[in-house]
Amino acid sequence: MIKRNDIIIIICVILFCALSFVGVFAFRRTPAKVIISEKNEVLYSVSLYSDREITLEHNTIVIRGGKVYMKSADCKNQICVNTPSIQKDGEQIICLPNQVLVEVSE
Repeated sequence: MIKRNDIIIIICVILFCALSFVGVFAFRRTPAKVIISEKNEVLYSVSLYSDREITLEHNTIVIRGGKVYMKSADCKNQICVNTPSIQKDGEQIICLPNQVLVEVSE
């Protein structure tokens, strides 16, 4: 048999869940962007979730599945190509010889 206090507890739990659900969606951050710069000039600012391949003069950058990586570069050391893919706010891939910066930003 359900008592009055049980009903009050059930209502409170349902209200707490509903408010938590609303709070999560009300305070969501804006979708992440990928900012691609070459020689200190921003060339692209695109969504992290738009799959595409961007070819610059010396580098090719791939955005796929919410991650970004440097596919190719004509620099000698290939550090940027060997850098793991990035996806979190503030992470960067830098190609110093070609002065290319790829950064994820919220």
